[in-house]
Amino acid sequence: MLKKAISLAVMLLAAGTALAQDQVVNLYSARHYATDEALYTNFTKATGIKINRVDAGDADIIARLKAEGTASPADVILLVDAARLYRGEVDGLFQPIRSKLLEDAIPSNLRAQPAADGGIAWWGFSTRARVIVYDKAMLKASDVDTYEKLASPALKGKICIRSGSHPYNLSLFGAVTEHMGETRAEEWLKGIVANLARDPKGGDTDQIKGVASGECGVGVTNSYYLARLMRSTNPADRTVADKVGVVFPNQGTWGTHLNIAGGAVARYAKNRDNAIKLLEYLASPDAQNYFANGNNEWPTAKGVKVDNPALAAMVPNGFKSETIPIGQVGAHQLKVQQMLDRVGFK
Repeated sequence: MLKKAISLAVMLLAAGTALAQDQVVNLYSARHYATDEALYTNFTKATGIKINRVDAGDADIIARLKAEGTASPADVILLVDAARLYRGEVDGLFQPIRSKLLEDAIPSNLRAQPAADGGIAWWGFSTRARVIVYDKAMLKASDVDTYEKLASPALKGKICIRSGSHPYNLSLFGAVTEHMGETRAEEWLKGIVANLARDPKGGDTDQIKGVASGECGVGVTNSYYLARLMRSTNPADRTVADKVGVVFPNQGTWGTHLNIAGGAVARYAKNRDNAIKLLEYLASPDAQNYFANGNNEWPTAKGVKVDNPALAAMVPNGFKSETIPIGQVGAHQLKVQQMLDRVGFK
């Protein structure tokens, strides 16, 4: 009788533990936007699944996953750069999953290439464009309407850009390498170095401010940095935005480079089913608007529109984006870094 009672208690404890696990998902996130709070709250209301969140930068999350190994509690990983998503995939930090909902919603070029079993290691949930800003008093849009023109001798001493080794630039340069080939891409990078107004430094907002102040004629930035200035409640920020023109490059050829914020199921996820539910939720129309608009980006899910006045003002009629697989951009990361070293791009 005692053995039966103990056995029953063990069974009940195991069932209770399983039930508790069914109601939680552990998230490591590189996103730090206030609107994400509503996103996660709505997920919990809809599913009953509580989100335990750890916030850190992309590189810190990758390092933490490697250090934790099989002991990692992470179920879902959210990162904000295609190259780092690709790196996490190559390093075996994610587990490929099959989801008809995600496969139907997310375009194939904005997710990882299928594994041998057809599973997908990561999915893009929002996009941002790598755009060119310019001094409207010094230049015309046609002077900088392609990425190739950044290497034109006509722009000598005019370009401001952050470190070439920053992930946002590695992704852009990886895309250009995919389009142009390694030899031409390296010559292009050499031309940009020759055109620098100053050594690469600062973040993307600093490049915009450098153009607005007259320190540079041209800057390279992610679109959301300009949108933040345009939507700021600080008049000084809006003045900076008003002083610069913006170009979405290569509309006549391969289209403007896009980077992504995306998510994956962690390799050692203990709550795998809940992790998939969270990723599927992030592809829903309501979640896409929270996810994308929280950082002035565009949704990836097919048919979803975002109502963002700054983005609409930048490109009222939309724009042509490149369609190469975003994972291929990450695959070029090592060779791009080697090219940067050769041409002296700091």
